[in-house]
Amino acid sequence: MKVTPTELPSVLLVEPQVWGDARGYFYESFRSNTFQDLGLPSHFVQDSFSRSSKGTLRGLHLQHPFGQGKLIAAIVGEIFDVAVDVQVGSPTFGRWIGRVLSDQNMHRLYLPPGHAHGFAVLSDVAVVSYRFTEYYHPESELGVAWNDPEIGIDWPVAGPLLSDKDRRWLPLGELEEGRLPRVSSGR
Repeated sequence: MKVTPTELPSVLLVEPQVWGDARGYFYESFRSNTFQDLGLPSHFVQDSFSRSSKGTLRGLHLQHPFGQGKLIAAIVGEIFDVAVDVQVGSPTFGRWIGRVLSDQNMHRLYLPPGHAHGFAVLSDVAVVSYRFTEYYHPESELGVAWNDPEIGIDWPVAGPLLSDKDRRWLPLGELEEGRLPRVSSGR
């Protein structure tokens, strides 16, 4: 397994070792001791899946308090996956990264707590796996407008399909600073 920091150093691209032949392929998606050795969390408490059609955009979501680390993978299809640093006091506050995750490249993205997450579906259908380090707490759910001009995400979809909730999120600059996570003193 290979782990590479992105332009947001705490957001990591995870590439498994894949064994393939004429029958298909095999890879380990999670192994606790390997994750520990690579500096990734090895304790996840919740797995979730979504199925979405082409042009769907989900996000930008996070929780605070009860921040969630997220390991994201496209099990079927292809997505443009995005992380935005929303930690008050972070040198990369408001910056984003995006990566294509697919059932072909088998890449995953790990986002630590303090990052908003979203994705756009590029294939006809995508099934996305989310592995969380903290349980979902609806009372601590937060969101950032997917099209916040200050963040400036270059989404590869025009006129995305959005949920009503995702249409209502405010731009990052309009959120109360006290609602946002802060950079932990251990960094």
